[in-house]
Amino acid sequence: MLRGALSTLVFGLCVLSTRAQSADALIRQGNRYYNQQKYDESLKSYEKALKKNPGNPNARFNEGDARFKKNDYEAAASTYDDVLQSKADEHTRESAYYNKGVAMIRQKKLLESIDAWKNALRLDPADSMARDNLIKALLEKKKQDQQQQQNKKDDKKENNQKQDQNKQPKPQQSKLTKQQVEQYLKSLIQREKDVQEKMNQNKNHSLSQPDKDW
Repeated sequence: MLRGALSTLVFGLCVLSTRAQSADALIRQGNRYYNQQKYDESLKSYEKALKKNPGNPNARFNEGDARFKKNDYEAAASTYDDVLQSKADEHTRESAYYNKGVAMIRQKKLLESIDAWKNALRLDPADSMARDNLIKALLEKKKQDQQQQQNKKDDKKENNQKQDQNKQPKPQQSKLTKQQVEQYLKSLIQREKDVQEKMNQNKNHSLSQPDKDW
């Protein structure tokens, strides 16, 4: 779940310059568009605020939220990085880390999301949402690591089986020529004829013997 857009900063009793007031008004305008789900209009307001007050962490943070809502997760994560490099307060930085983690997980960048949520918890150990997301991401990482190890074992087993098959002796092809094969067949036929003739001779001889006088 993405953290909502931050409200504008409260400056207390500090006297605001015209430039800062103009940026503040533009941020409020952008927030109204954001709440109406008019994300393109909200982006225009935040960009105008940044032109009035470059580096404004609130405008930049809300810009990241609007880009996220437009499913531009890569640009949103980059915008949250800009917030983290600015002079944002600790709460804003923690929220930027949290939202960056969500943007990274939407891009299936598991390691980056884990790193972002770890940083969010370093700033606010009581953030239960960051902790829950981190636990889920770590479990998913463990599952992926186990699957990769199983795939490596399966690949190794398959390679070993292929190697064993290659080691088995292949049947040798006959080296006899066609002429030699024909001669061999003729020899077999002739042997069969000789055996048959011999059997016939023995049969005739037996029939010609006189009956025994008992």
